[in-house]
Amino acid sequence: MTEPTELAKVPGVIPYVDHHDGPRRLLTLEIPHLGHTVRAYAPIASIDGRQYVVSWGSVSFEVPADRNVHVSVHLHTNSGRDYTISPFASVVLSPHPAPLRLLTQFTPSQGPEGVLVPVG
Repeated sequence: MTEPTELAKVPGVIPYVDHHDGPRRLLTLEIPHLGHTVRAYAPIASIDGRQYVVSWGSVSFEVPADRNVHVSVHLHTNSGRDYTISPFASVVLSPHPAPLRLLTQFTPSQGPEGVLVPVG
């Protein structure tokens, strides 16, 4: 077993668990709730296809810094009937060494597609 990276040792940072020997960076996702969403939805973040059930607010991940990384957030629900729409947002990050903070924005009245917007 390999030793965790320095970033993976930071409390509160979810480590990158797929094979990757290159440099890594910190990705922080802000997932604000929209009032009613707290009871109706569970936020799920995905890094390169690996899904994590996360909490509302800020969540941090260790991600590769030297290659593209697919990041998505969707809101899972078991409530509703028939064709309940699951809001989602998705982006492919380009290689870059600097930490990154993304804000998840959903506008239910505009449909299910949201956006991940860089902050700072």
